[in-house]
Amino acid sequence: GAWRLAREVERYLPDDPQLRRLQQDFSVRVSIRTTPPGAEVSFRPYAATDAPWQPLGLTPLDNVRTPTGHLRWRIAKPGCDPVEAAFSAVLNRTPHFTLHPAGTAPPGMVPVPGGSFQLRGGTPVELQDYWLDKYEVTNRQFLEFADQGGYRKREYWKYPFITDGRALSWDEAMAQFRDATGRLSPSTWELGAYPEGQADLPVTGVSWYEAAAYAEFAGKSLPTVYHWYKAAGLFIFADILRLSNFAGKGPVAVGTHHGLSPYGTYDMAGNVKEWCWNATGRRRYLLGGAWNEPNYMFQTPDAHPPMTRSANFGFRCAKYQSAPGDALTGPLETISRDYTREKPARDDVFRIYHSLYSYERSELAPAVQSLDETSGLWRREKVTFNAAYGNERVLVWLFLPKNTAAPYQAVVFMPGAGAVLARSSEDLGMRSLEFLLRSGRAVVYPIYKGTYERGIGSGMDPQGAQELADFGGGAAPTPRVVNLLRDLLIQWSKDLRRTIDYLETRPDIDRRRLAYYGISMGSIYSPYLLAGEDRLKTAVLVAGGLLLARLPPEVEALHFAPRVRAPLLMLNGRHDFVYPVETAQLPMFRLWGAPEKDKRHVLFDSGHVPAPQQAVIKEVLDWLDRYLGPVQMR
Repeated sequence: GAWRLAREVERYLPDDPQLRRLQQDFSVRVSIRTTPPGAEVSFRPYAATDAPWQPLGLTPLDNVRTPTGHLRWRIAKPGCDPVEAAFSAVLNRTPHFTLHPAGTAPPGMVPVPGGSFQLRGGTPVELQDYWLDKYEVTNRQFLEFADQGGYRKREYWKYPFITDGRALSWDEAMAQFRDATGRLSPSTWELGAYPEGQADLPVTGVSWYEAAAYAEFAGKSLPTVYHWYKAAGLFIFADILRLSNFAGKGPVAVGTHHGLSPYGTYDMAGNVKEWCWNATGRRRYLLGGAWNEPNYMFQTPDAHPPMTRSANFGFRCAKYQSAPGDALTGPLETISRDYTREKPARDDVFRIYHSLYSYERSELAPAVQSLDETSGLWRREKVTFNAAYGNERVLVWLFLPKNTAAPYQAVVFMPGAGAVLARSSEDLGMRSLEFLLRSGRAVVYPIYKGTYERGIGSGMDPQGAQELADFGGGAAPTPRVVNLLRDLLIQWSKDLRRTIDYLETRPDIDRRRLAYYGISMGSIYSPYLLAGEDRLKTAVLVAGGLLLARLPPEVEALHFAPRVRAPLLMLNGRHDFVYPVETAQLPMFRLWGAPEKDKRHVLFDSGHVPAPQQAVIKEVLDWLDRYLGPVQMR
């Protein structure tokens, strides 16, 4: 709604500074390309499945504003199959879509782009472009397989039947693939047929072998775990859970629910668990969760013996340009990082790593560049001072509250990955920080190296910025990203400490009452910034967790988190797919070096960034009151 209203206002006030500031709170600029060009692009809110489509125009589209939330997208061009997608421009500011000539796609399948993909901290793999079934395989489709002799034609059954480590003969295996009436069919059927009225429900009660045989019959394959997860899109938004079948009442016809994945597939969350190709020990993976399971099973892998034929087991198929290699099809023993099996570096070794982050406390040469008192809530100062590297100047925005007297408690902020992609900090969106100012505390907003005007156009190219933002959202770390991140983490640490050096020179700031506040990127990378920094009396991390990717030791959070002593408040989403509770959030919380009595971890029923806002605000303010002391308001 705000985006639509602002779009109308912009027609009459295209250069209004107040409008530009407001737009930072609810919109982001995106450039969209298609092959071929000339496609019409429109969107609507992800959860508002009946809302009218909002047209953006014809591709190529350059630097157009869209809402910041998770959106459904439609890309259409006469003569081509339309594309459905789901993403937020906050994470993908330069999307590219390939449209295929109408009638050339495999029936019932959608295209998924390939590229580098990393699964939960594992080794990055390369995927070719591929096709995936839009929906789970239905009873109607599986009956065609059965009616055409699928259970009798051995050419469809290419893999040895194994149960409990023992090989079965053809006859022994077929004896297990029968329904309640003894017919060769899924375990949930009777007399070799599915129940009346259930043609469009996903087929259930099939083993991995039956799913693989159907895939051979259809000229397809079971997707590898990598291909399945790439299409499912375990990104920071958890909206899909609200629109998927976890109701506990049974499977429903495919597509009944509106849980759309990034590339146009449905029901990858809930409805039925889906067999995938890869083995783990004597089991095969099933992904996505089922109607009778908790919704966190969407992100949590499961595996069962391949002969198992449970009533909530189904599948969908993939079609590849060429057969995937062993790196993709081989056994997959783990798809997440287990920090409990790793140990932080010894103190003497860590001192070597941390020496890269040291700096000389030289002359700051501060200068106030501007002063803005137009807000009724705060006074805004733009300050610069010498950086601790090169011949650069650090830019800091100070927001000083008008509802209390100096010296002010101060909260030093670090934003999310959107700051890496943004071009200017002149119109900072303050929606997520306004409550701190209303509580009578100053907000200190450094413009860290690589963000805003110190990023793109100031030594960082747009592609590098996008790769860095993608990595924070769970993408594979390319060598370029690792090198870029190493340099930035060192510079961010120095920028933060120089900012504290500057605050200590100001009589209107209470140097004994300083806190750190990070959201997403600012939380994830906080161990590097705060290790060894004892001037911050507490840290509040929203949407944080340890990276699952393995990085060089000098940028490995495992070694840094135990060296942070500041009391910790962690606020997280229970359904954060990229930084899951067990494998990312709890390891950070447990490794953090503060005493247990000075640590608190709060989970909210949300995705990456916790909601509701009121509950988050209460937690933060109560924590700051505890460790900085309450503020005396005017």
